[in-house]
Amino acid sequence: MNKHILIVLISRLMSLSVSIQIFAQETQNSKTESEVVEHSESVKAEHELPNALMVIPFVILLIMIATGPIFYHHFWEHHYPKIAVVLGTITATYYWLVLHDTSSLLHTAMEYFSFIALLASLFFASGGIMIKVDKKATPLLNVGILLFGAIIANLIGTTGASMLLIRPFIKINQDRIKPYLIVFFIFIVSNIGGALTPIGDPPLFLGFLRGIDFFWFIEHIWYIWLPTLSLVLIIFYFIDVRNKESKSEREYTGKMEFKGAKNLIYLGIILLAVFVDPNVMSWVPNLAPSPIGLREIIQFSVVLLAMKTSDKDILKYNEFDVEPIREVAFLFVGIFATMIPALQLISHEANALGDKLTEGMFFWSTGLLSGVLDNAPTYLNFLSAAMGKFGYNINSQVEVKEFMNLHPIFLQAISVAAVFFGAMTYIGNGPNFMVKSIVERAGIRMPSFFAYVYRYSLPILIPVFILVWLAFYF
Repeated sequence: MNKHILIVLISRLMSLSVSIQIFAQETQNSKTESEVVEHSESVKAEHELPNALMVIPFVILLIMIATGPIFYHHFWEHHYPKIAVVLGTITATYYWLVLHDTSSLLHTAMEYFSFIALLASLFFASGGIMIKVDKKATPLLNVGILLFGAIIANLIGTTGASMLLIRPFIKINQDRIKPYLIVFFIFIVSNIGGALTPIGDPPLFLGFLRGIDFFWFIEHIWYIWLPTLSLVLIIFYFIDVRNKESKSEREYTGKMEFKGAKNLIYLGIILLAVFVDPNVMSWVPNLAPSPIGLREIIQFSVVLLAMKTSDKDILKYNEFDVEPIREVAFLFVGIFATMIPALQLISHEANALGDKLTEGMFFWSTGLLSGVLDNAPTYLNFLSAAMGKFGYNINSQVEVKEFMNLHPIFLQAISVAAVFFGAMTYIGNGPNFMVKSIVERAGIRMPSFFAYVYRYSLPILIPVFILVWLAFYF
């Protein structure tokens, strides 16, 4: 039944994208010459800043995400899709009818479809892969798994690595499972690990599409990534050493089993599709004003293919369920819509203060906001502000490359912060919420939104990030 629900959801998403395209095309075609002139004279009005009160729907949604699973679990579980859609609709209606700003809505729709197409395709492709490690869980083995996940996150993305390893990680530690194990998995595999390539994390991929060289990230970030990752792994090791395994008479063979090779082909298609973008390859058709492009069409197609062909025994072993991606799809449609005013107000203030912001200030402002907003659009806003500080335009690939070469410290600070601080909350990066949903459906009780922050992010990540700031941006 759940699969049918998801098929309907994907169909509606694609139908919505077609409707948006038709609407945008008809709107464009219906303009007379006088209307075009009038439109050009009203560009400023279209980009008028929203009223600060329009941040309220976003705040309400964040509060409900944080409190719903704790204080009104039954209500939240049954009604979160309606709540997310209603709050998102309030913001969208304000932009459409009050600000007459359809361009911001279309741009956000494009980002959302790109986001959900990648996450959904990786979720279903990896769900049909079985990795079975029949070894006794030890702190060193766990460190090895987390390190492996951090490395492959740069090859198959933090989402791909998270979806591929979270189930084996749970099963290996099933006799000693505790929330901190999953939290550190989110810290390392779902976020910090993917800082070395544009494939690794969505913010870096957006920078790549704007003109940043593919290998720039590994060249300028590896010497920050390595000590940061090592420090977090060391902290994890000393915490994990104290976790004593419950008594069990189970015997281990020490063998590792891998099944689902055809789904590796699906992963390959998804990753190749990432580069099917007119900004990267000139031969790729631009489907604007449609909010989905050829890349998203390919990835949604892989979703349907993986749903139909993945081995049923593997799916059963993995306890595969579509609810995690369904939850992400609904909640993030609300998050993406309601955060438009917040991002625009932040962008305005950042650009206004651009001349006064140092690389350290960019590090903290990008990072802290990446923790409570989606880190991809936050990254672009602060990259735009940093380029504006030196008179560059983010929409020019030539100027992006010049900024990259002449002011690498600012680009580095923004890139590192967006990826690293995405681990601060469940909503900082897409894989975080998916991992949380998967483990909770496996019967593991995770800390609430606020408990995650004050028990783990603040005492563990913030001191580590302070050391990064002192070492590189102070």
